[in-house]
Amino acid sequence: MMANTARNIYSWSNYTPLGKVRVVMIGQDPYHGPRQAHGLCFSVPPGVSTPPSLRNIYAEIKAEYEEFVPPKHGNLIPWAEAGVLMLNTCLTVRAHSAGSHQGKGWEQFTDRVIEAVDRYGGANLGEKTGSGRGVVFLAWGAWAAKRVAKLSKTKHLILSSAHPSPLSANKGFFGNGHFRKANDWLEARYGADGRVDWCRLGPVI
Repeated sequence: MMANTARNIYSWSNYTPLGKVRVVMIGQDPYHGPRQAHGLCFSVPPGVSTPPSLRNIYAEIKAEYEEFVPPKHGNLIPWAEAGVLMLNTCLTVRAHSAGSHQGKGWEQFTDRVIEAVDRYGGANLGEKTGSGRGVVFLAWGAWAAKRVAKLSKTKHLILSSAHPSPLSANKGFFGNGHFRKANDWLEARYGADGRVDWCRLGPVI
């Protein structure tokens, strides 16, 4: 049995149309616990406890933006709607079995998604439309870094570090400054409206 339902597998594309993508956050595969997965990497539906990796993400945002109040939920839909493409490399997983659908074709599919973002991401941002003028890739962990290794570092901002998992967050994720670096680059490329409001998640969704 899959941990995520069929209707949620492609929800990342519904919340974040290609031309509006400004940041790509790359995960490995969906959460495999009960009711956790809903198609957005690192995110969980309302009513589900915030996973440890996401709590570490909140902690890093708090370190970069003092005004951020970590919400008591883990639903990241507001980021997706703001242009953060929250893409897992594998879009399905067997319940209670992390990595169980690796090597079954999802990697090739999501690599094509990244190629499309490479070409068209950000196309509807700023004053110009058409081909994309670059986006920010947040590649946390070796798995994510591999997915973006061939992308242009001139066109895009590629930010890599350790994964926010409790097993590795202290090895380079904490203190990476990625959220502020992303916004600085987006503002320079697209103007103030290109920034992502990482603090806007709301108290309850």
